[in-house]
Amino acid sequence: MFNHTIDDQTELRPIEPHHAAELNGLVVRNFDHLHKWSNWLKDRERPVDLTGQWILQNRARHGAGEGYEIGIWHDGRMAGQIGFNFFDRENRRTEIGYWLGKEFEGKGIVTRSCVAMVEYAFGELNLNRVEIKCGTGNTKSRSIPERLGFRNEGVARQTEWLHDRFIDLVVYAMLAEEWEERG
Repeated sequence: MFNHTIDDQTELRPIEPHHAAELNGLVVRNFDHLHKWSNWLKDRERPVDLTGQWILQNRARHGAGEGYEIGIWHDGRMAGQIGFNFFDRENRRTEIGYWLGKEFEGKGIVTRSCVAMVEYAFGELNLNRVEIKCGTGNTKSRSIPERLGFRNEGVARQTEWLHDRFIDLVVYAMLAEEWEERG
């Protein structure tokens, strides 16, 4: 995991066990906002202990080289998460996932955070491919890879179970050589 300053208001840093209450509060306050597109969010009444367990699992995933989530902080407050959903070392690829509390939207926070993650994936991790997958109807999320020049490679039909139904996901990808060429 890494620390990265995006600008004087925004930074990426690891989520530590002492952040459990802050993270849990953000998720609970944004339940309706997040639930619509987040298959991991099931219960409106989310105990802090569950979030604490997730933080420990996230640290273990990082230690095992399986991927990890880091926190997005804006103006000293936790605003959301971004992370590498997995690492496919053999094929040198990963997938970025993200979410942001509603009050932090519209400031370019996730777009700039994605830039940092993509640069880290290609520069430090020596990966060749970064993917972002979004629900076809999630226009806010889809605008991020589109804004960054990711290629829309098509729709994976009924590929994710979202609470009570299957949804289609748009698959976006960026290759290391394409990222370098974009300047």
